[in-house]
Amino acid sequence: MRIRSVAFVSLSVLLLGWLPLAPATAATPVAPATAVTPPPEFGSDYDDPRTPAPPVAVPNTKHCEVQIVRNQFRNFDPYQSTYTPPAACQGPWSKVVLRMHGEVKGVQYDRLGHITIGGVGVFRTSTPEPSTDGIAWDVQKDVTAYIPLLRTPQPVVMELGNVVDDTYTGVLDITVTLDFYTTGSNAPAAKTADAVLPLQDQRREDSDLIGTATLPRNTTRLLGEIYVTGSGGGCEEFWDTSAPAETGYSCPDGSPYREVDVSIDGKPAGVALPYPYIYTGGWSNPYSWRPSPAPRAFDIKPLTYDLTPFAGLLTDGKPHEFRVHVAGVPAGQSGWFTVPNLHVWKDPHRTQTHGGLTSYAVSPLSKTDDVSGAPGEAGAVRTKASRSLKISGYLDTSEGRIRTTVQRTLTNVSDHVWEAGESRDSLTASWRDTSTTISGGKVDRTDLSYGKTGVLTFLPNATIPGGYDVVTDLSIYDTTRTTQSITTETYDGRASWIYGVPRDQRHATGTQTVRYRSIGHGCYDHTLSAVNGVYTKDFYRC
Repeated sequence: MRIRSVAFVSLSVLLLGWLPLAPATAATPVAPATAVTPPPEFGSDYDDPRTPAPPVAVPNTKHCEVQIVRNQFRNFDPYQSTYTPPAACQGPWSKVVLRMHGEVKGVQYDRLGHITIGGVGVFRTSTPEPSTDGIAWDVQKDVTAYIPLLRTPQPVVMELGNVVDDTYTGVLDITVTLDFYTTGSNAPAAKTADAVLPLQDQRREDSDLIGTATLPRNTTRLLGEIYVTGSGGGCEEFWDTSAPAETGYSCPDGSPYREVDVSIDGKPAGVALPYPYIYTGGWSNPYSWRPSPAPRAFDIKPLTYDLTPFAGLLTDGKPHEFRVHVAGVPAGQSGWFTVPNLHVWKDPHRTQTHGGLTSYAVSPLSKTDDVSGAPGEAGAVRTKASRSLKISGYLDTSEGRIRTTVQRTLTNVSDHVWEAGESRDSLTASWRDTSTTISGGKVDRTDLSYGKTGVLTFLPNATIPGGYDVVTDLSIYDTTRTTQSITTETYDGRASWIYGVPRDQRHATGTQTVRYRSIGHGCYDHTLSAVNGVYTKDFYRC
């Protein structure tokens, strides 16, 4: 857990939009739970963490498990192994699921982990902070899109930096498996890209990552993905509450706006908004995240970019430069983790495709920051920002000329206000990232909207010299709309503890409710509520 004199939160709004809703289906029935009486405050243990999201849907076919990680992480040494395809479940496969099981006890920070297979990033996560008695947790992720990698043996690397000493005693005991599901009735072979590629010859320049890729000469479609987070341990973890240095704010990282851009051979090709992750030691209140974490904390999703309009420029068999740039990071400031991959589809009947750009419009960033405050005084940063692009291109393929147009619009509104000494710190912020791809008469749209609203207070305790009451009120919403479904995950909670005293005198309390709702292919609605680390409600409805 990290202490800084600031922490924020978020308020949740569920918007049902333009999606045609499928008929609702009954949720999995849950037996009535025995009434639970929570403790008056957090003790030496709390319930094992879980999230309200549904498990990955899998077919009723034969499946095989391949273990790729089994390690106790005590330091910053990466774990390495070799993946071998399952002999008893040879492809084709209908689905592949990554499952991670973790255990830890004692005292430990939240830690960030990442897995690559064949140099390709496939999974990023953060860990819960443990109780004295210990906790266990599970994460699962659909990794079917990486099947092109998994057909042959590949090197595996998991990084999960940790420090174990006399104070921080928690050893992270991690097991990761891949479950392969064969094809069968109602379980056809998965449709994926033909290749998944990492960038080669990677190097860094400040917050930029630069590498090259040589695409197949018969490429017909190109998608980029980037696993990207502001790192733990520095102010870029709290980038959405940054303020200019002249305000005297505790994280003087300039404007709170960040953007993750992709350029190809020096030409801007894609823009996206990073997700404002909150890890389980974040926002100055680890008790806000016990037992359930903030949305996405255990399964950090990559940003995605449709780069198909550029594909016709990249089929010459030569290496091309890809640059990932995190806009808004002050010069010389570190703290961003970026792992890019490329998903490539190929023409099955041609050895080479040809094409080019037909229209190109990328707007400059439009941003205003209304800033007030000085060291030791009250202050505020009120930000409004927007960005858009529209790029079209064509490819001549065995199916004829295919035209693709990609549109993307980004907006961010943030209102960050603090009192003198940051004794009361509030944030209301929202992000929206909408992308539309029109290709070969097909339209795909993804609309991401998320936000936080809340207040942190950090005030002297009335009776304990040197003690401070830390109180956090938080609400978060995270909504994804596609042409097939709408999903929304929310968090609402309040937590308090006393800073500056021994752990057994913190008198920590916390209430939280997390909920996951999905409408599209049926209906899923799951809510978990907890008081002082103990789940008091776990129910489904639709």
